[in-house]
Amino acid sequence: MPDNTHESLARVQKYQQLVLAYEALDQEIDGLIMAHGGSSEKMPEAELNHYRELARQRDDLQGEMHELEIELNIDEA
Repeated sequence: MPDNTHESLARVQKYQQLVLAYEALDQEIDGLIMAHGGSSEKMPEAELNHYRELARQRDDLQGEMHELEIELNIDEA
């Protein structure tokens, strides 16, 4: 397997891992919001801080996914 094919496969696998991690965080965030009446405004401060940290992590993952989409030339239609 040539190096460039191996590198592309590694990028695709990394992308798949990022998507799964993103989806897991998104579900956790949704669960946290729904447990508080559908709004982060109703969360106690400790849970609000946890929510914000999860959202930051999700944003970071989304940024990494976007970078790989560019590298892999993935077009969202």
